[in-house]
Amino acid sequence: MHALVQPEYGSPDVLRLEEVETPSIGDDDVLVRVHAASVCKGDVHLLTGKPYLVRLGFGLRRPKRRIAGQNVAGTVEAVGRNVTTTKPGDEVYGQVTCGFAEYVRARADELAPKSPRLTFEQAAAMPDSGMTALQALRDVGRLRAGQRVLINGASGGVGSFAVPIAKSMGAEVTAVCSTRHVDKVRSIGADEVVDYTKEDFTKQTGRFDVMLDLVGNRSPSACKQVLTPRGTYVSCAGSPGGQWIGPVVWMMKVMLTGAFASQKMTPFLTKPRREDLIALNDLVEAGALLPVIERAYSFREAAEAVRHVAEGHAQGKTVIVVRQ
Repeated sequence: MHALVQPEYGSPDVLRLEEVETPSIGDDDVLVRVHAASVCKGDVHLLTGKPYLVRLGFGLRRPKRRIAGQNVAGTVEAVGRNVTTTKPGDEVYGQVTCGFAEYVRARADELAPKSPRLTFEQAAAMPDSGMTALQALRDVGRLRAGQRVLINGASGGVGSFAVPIAKSMGAEVTAVCSTRHVDKVRSIGADEVVDYTKEDFTKQTGRFDVMLDLVGNRSPSACKQVLTPRGTYVSCAGSPGGQWIGPVVWMMKVMLTGAFASQKMTPFLTKPRREDLIALNDLVEAGALLPVIERAYSFREAAEAVRHVAEGHAQGKTVIVVRQ
C-alpha cells in the first residue's frame, strides 16, 4: 500500500508518499480501507516534535511511528476473530494511529459506524476535533440550555464543531474569530460574533457561564473577567508556552489562576471514546451538526495538506482524499 511516511522530525518537507507493507491484524483488530483522512494540530506537533515534551512518548531522536495521521474514514476490509462491533463492508470512522495510508489497523473500540448522511471526507473530519468540542462543553464545561458560552477560536477545527454542538445543547453562543471567518461562523449557528481584529473579547465582563478557549491568546486572568462569578473556563489551547514543555506552562497558569478565583478554571485533554463518536453521529442524524471542510487535497498532495494546517488560520477542517 501507499502511505505518507515521516522518517524524521521536521517541516512537511520531510514527508514522503512511499510504498509500505499493508498492516496485518490481530484477534481484536480491524483492517480499514481508508477513503479519507483529516489533518489536526496534533499531527503538526508529531511532525515537528515540538514542543519537545512530545518526544518522550513518540521518540526522542526520530518518530517511533513512521506513518503520520490520526483521523480516518473508510470501509472495513477484515476483522479479527474477537471483533463483534463491525464486519467487512461496514463504513466506519475514528481516531487511530498511522492513518495517512491506504489501509490502517485499528482497535475495534477506536471505530464507530459512519453516518450515511456524511461523505467519507466529512466523517474523517470529525473524530479528534468533534470529540474535543463535545467533551469540553458537555463533560468539563457542563454547559446547559439557556446558558451563555464564549468560544475563542470558533473558526478552526475544534471551534467549527463547538459552535453547533453548543447550539444543540440550547446555549446562546458568542464566537470569537478574525474578519474573514465571521460569515462562516455565523452560518454554523453563532448568535453573536466578535471579530478579534476589531474588538477585545475580554472587555465583555461577567457575561458568560462557560468559556471554551481554543487559542490561548489572552491570559487566563483576562479570560476570567468574561465569566459570571460561578462560570467555567475550559482551555484546550494547543501549546502556548514555548518549544520545550509547551502546554505544561499554560496548564499551570490556568490552574494557578483558578486557585484564587470563584470561577472554575481548568485545562482539558481529549479522551478518545467510541461512545462519543456515536454521540457525534447522533447529532449529525438529528441535523444539528455538519463538519466544515475548507479544502480537500489528493493523497499525492498530503504533505501540502499538513503544511496548510501547520501555517495556522485554517477554516474548519482540512482533509485528504486517499481513495476516490
